[in-house]
Amino acid sequence: MRIFALLLVSSMLSFPSFGWGLTGHRAIGLIAQQHLTKKTKRKLREILKHESLAVASVWMDEVKSDSAYNHMTDWHWVTIGDGKTYAEMEKNPNGDVIQTLNRVIDELESGTLSIEEQKINIKILVHLIGDIHMPLHVGKGDDIGGNAVKVRFFGDDTNLHTVWDSKIIDSKKFSYSELAAAIDHFDTESLVEQWQNDDVMVWVEESISYRKLVYDLPNDKYIGYYYIYDAWPVIQDRLHKAGVRLAGVLNKIYE
Repeated sequence: MRIFALLLVSSMLSFPSFGWGLTGHRAIGLIAQQHLTKKTKRKLREILKHESLAVASVWMDEVKSDSAYNHMTDWHWVTIGDGKTYAEMEKNPNGDVIQTLNRVIDELESGTLSIEEQKINIKILVHLIGDIHMPLHVGKGDDIGGNAVKVRFFGDDTNLHTVWDSKIIDSKKFSYSELAAAIDHFDTESLVEQWQNDDVMVWVEESISYRKLVYDLPNDKYIGYYYIYDAWPVIQDRLHKAGVRLAGVLNKIYE
């Protein structure tokens, strides 16, 4: 029985969890592309060649099936318990999304990386800025980022993480370019500067602030229109901020 329990825990810890699904990540990449300076765009063309940020954004999920990249598995998320701060938490020895983002940004800013090393770091950066803006990638530590919370989405058995990473977005039937266009607009341009001045820990605190909404589930765990009505504005805001902030980080690195 103990061996079975250990195997079960192991399988749950390796449960595939995606930040925003293909559509969400690509929308973030496209939004970022539209907020890059001319100089940054030229530099990224030198490094990524034909790949746009939208295409590069899903690389970290694509390589999950390749054992050569197993060391990146824990980089997609971080655990911060309710009422705790990141400083108070025991750190994952394999790394987490906060450690990895700070390291990758520092390495890119150093100017010492080869073109190929910059290419890999940019792909990591694009993806993980998306992941850290997905509320369930800043997990509370007791349900594997919502993967262990079983729900029904319009009658289909799934889990809370999947609802947030793709089910709600896919229910809107947007292409990633349509989604980016629907999200990326401002009442005041000062918000761009404001969002881009926020550091990584602000992004984390924002994701934590949505826990009450994320976990406000009906007793029967049936997710339908009422839940989506509250969740959709949050999802749009998180995708938008991720894209604008990604552009800000890249502009700072390459200006």
